Amino acid sequence: MPLVAAAVCPHPPLLVPEVAGAAAGELDDLRAACDLAVRRLLAVDPDAVVLLGVGPSTGSIRPPATGSLQPWGVDLDVPLVPGQPDRGAVLPLSLTVGAWLLTRHAARLAITAAPVSAVQVTADAGPVEVAALAEQVAAAGDRVALLVLGDGSACRGEKAPGYDDKRALPYDERVAAALAEADLDALRDLDTDLSARLRVAGRASWQVLAEAARSSGGGWRGELLHDSAPYGVAYFVASWERA
Repeated sequence: MPLVAAAVCPHPPLLVPEVAGAAAGELDDLRAACDLAVRRLLAVDPDAVVLLGVGPSTGSIRPPATGSLQPWGVDLDVPLVPGQPDRGAVLPLSLTVGAWLLTRHAARLAITAAPVSAVQVTADAGPVEVAALAEQVAAAGDRVALLVLGDGSACRGEKAPGYDDKRALPYDERVAAALAEADLDALRDLDTDLSARLRVAGRASWQVLAEAARSSGGGWRGELLHDSAPYGVAYFVASWERA
């Protein structure tokens, strides 16, 4: 049973207070839910921690690797491994935010002594690509903890990045229910074309999670810790553990 736990978090740059500035308080509840999910993830004593998010290609990103928040107006570099000075490979936004979440729990991560690695998946990845990456994730260790980064639709209202689309809310409700119930089939069945039209940034990552959980065998128990769309973009936080 390689995969023993998973945490699902969104990756808006505004999650980082330095980026949000005076508006940082607007995402306090989301930030707190992410922290809870990561604490639970690290509490299972994994022997490997893997970050998973959308990126320009599909495959591994091994440390040293560093992400930057400079494109969002903040001179802040975030290493994949907390405290690691080397820049190495460049992390996409999803994994940069994921690495930043890990830095908030660096002390606990140090106690586990579990190595940290990352994998990225393209936004338009198909079933074969998703399945291959899921196998890679499951092979990262004997007790793998997976931090999955991904946003829902970006079409929840007229001020949303993708404007308003009536299909967005039902789509997000299906995702929220699937994450709450650890419903692997529901995540696997998310439509690629509809996801792209709704500007969903988490579809491929959630499907890799579902495939990795299935390949690890056994049952899963999920809990939805947060579900909101404060800027017209759906943000979910969930915690999964083996049933």
